[in-house]
Order: sequence, then structure tokens, then C-alpha cells
Amino acid sequence: QVQLVESGGGAVQAGGSLRLSCAVSGDTYSSYCMGWFRQAPGKAREGVAAFDRDRNPNYATSVKGRFTISRDNIKNTLYLEMNNLKPEDTAMYYCAADTPFGPMWPGGYKYWGQGTPVTVSS
Repeated sequence: QVQLVESGGGAVQAGGSLRLSCAVSGDTYSSYCMGWFRQAPGKAREGVAAFDRDRNPNYATSVKGRFTISRDNIKNTLYLEMNNLKPEDTAMYYCAADTPFGPMWPGGYKYWGQGTPVTVSS
């Protein structure tokens, strides 16, 4: 069993930055695929950034070059550094762990956090 708790969301102006954190507890942390996903009102949940089983980062095209995913296996924490934020980045952001499928597909993940909101104003 894995527990995930996100933090770090907030309201920023366009061009600003935020750093999201996902604290992981429970079962072995480092062996899971982990990633960040987001869901805007009225839209489907989408992959933002995720590590595959080879520890390679994957990014959505819309965030490539602006967002960076990282993980600290000592602190058992997953991060998402978000720079040059745009209004279209506004969404609830979730971290997830453990999928046997592609890392950017939300449907395969077994464990989810409760989400942290990000609002970007123009």
C-alpha cells in the first residue's frame, strides 16, 4: 500500500513559478513508476510528467521545457518544478504511483494523491 500527499499548489500570475511536492509513504517508493497529472474543470485527466520504469522522465508536449520532474528517494518525495506558468496550466494536480502501462497514461495508475490546486492568472 502506498500513500501520496501533494502540496505546493497555489495561485500565481502568468510567467510565475511553483514547486509541487508529493510525499510518499507505505510500500517501497523507488520501485514504482511515478508521475504528475492534472485535471482542469470539464476536461479529462492528463499526464504532465512521469518517470518510466527505467527512471527516464517523460513530459507532455505542452509543458516540455517549462516543467521538470524529479524525485528524492531519500526523502521519499516526488517534485514538479513549474516555470513560466500559463493560464492553461490551471488545474488540480495529482501525483500517482504504480502502473504496468505507459507512464503518461493516467488510467493505469494504482495509487493517487488527493490533489493540489494550481491557478494561473493572466
